[in-house]
Amino acid sequence: MRRAGRLCALLVAAGTVVAVVPGSAPSQARPSLRELIDRLRGQRMPDGIAKSNGRIEATQVDVAAKYAGRITKLLVREGDEVKAGQVVATISSPETEAQLRGAQAQVLRAKKSLAEAVALIAQRNSDLTFADADYNRGKELVGKGYMTKQIFDQRKAKAEAAKAGLDAAKAQQEQAAFAVESAQADVQRLQAMLVDLVLRAPRDGRVQYRLAREGEVVGAGTRVLTLLDLADVYMTIYLPASQAGPLALNDEARIILDPVPQYVVPATISFVAADAQFTPKSVETQEEREKLTFRIKLQIDPKVLKKYHRRVKTGVRGLGFVRIKPEVAWPDDLAVKLP
Repeated sequence: MRRAGRLCALLVAAGTVVAVVPGSAPSQARPSLRELIDRLRGQRMPDGIAKSNGRIEATQVDVAAKYAGRITKLLVREGDEVKAGQVVATISSPETEAQLRGAQAQVLRAKKSLAEAVALIAQRNSDLTFADADYNRGKELVGKGYMTKQIFDQRKAKAEAAKAGLDAAKAQQEQAAFAVESAQADVQRLQAMLVDLVLRAPRDGRVQYRLAREGEVVGAGTRVLTLLDLADVYMTIYLPASQAGPLALNDEARIILDPVPQYVVPATISFVAADAQFTPKSVETQEEREKLTFRIKLQIDPKVLKKYHRRVKTGVRGLGFVRIKPEVAWPDDLAVKLP
């Protein structure tokens, strides 16, 4: 006989839980699973192993508009998986496009001015060459008495004026060159703005929320999408100082999720809070709420996440287990078991 349905298989990938669409489980299997989770919750752990309630979380990454504009295309939906660099939305900004065309025209104008300055330098060079030659001939003639001192002084002044004209032309060329660079930088700035109006996924992940719609006008910094980083999934638990103190980063940990207590997910300790804090109301522990505890992050094995990333979900509650004595072996109930 074919089984009426399959049990919900929920796996955690890099900080999220993998979930297979649940079906109807055999009625006799339900009590056994419930007994297992109840037993793990209520039983006293072996010496050297601590447990705490927690929930699966994943790092959220916002995709926001860097500049104001109107959303013309929103290419993904909630739940879609995206790759790093994938285009997820485009924003139109006619004002920026018009500014770019104006800046490009300014570049052409500046280049024309530069060409005119170069031509003027050539002309001033020619004038200076002629004036210097005239001045040098005048020195011989005035020395022999064939030229008056007045005419010689005029030739000298003309040569000096030609040299000053050449210097001015060179300065004009430098100014035109700076104008070209400035106009080109303005074009590059506007082109970069248009590139930033095409929104891309900063990393692989899943679309968690769409916070805007096509046709909406968004301001600079407005969030358009929120992604879940499926490579950074973890469970947050809280332990008292006596249990958190012996823990070290990268120590082994285990996670059991309420919907699928038959599976044990491997994890490692990636964070231990330096300061004690009150347990958040969203996490119910057996200790009194007023008791100070330390926040612990149990990072799900990246290999598990990579294999089951399509089933990852966040917000799932469960139990986190850590070894406060590394030499203690994991009991059979906490041996790694995946679908």
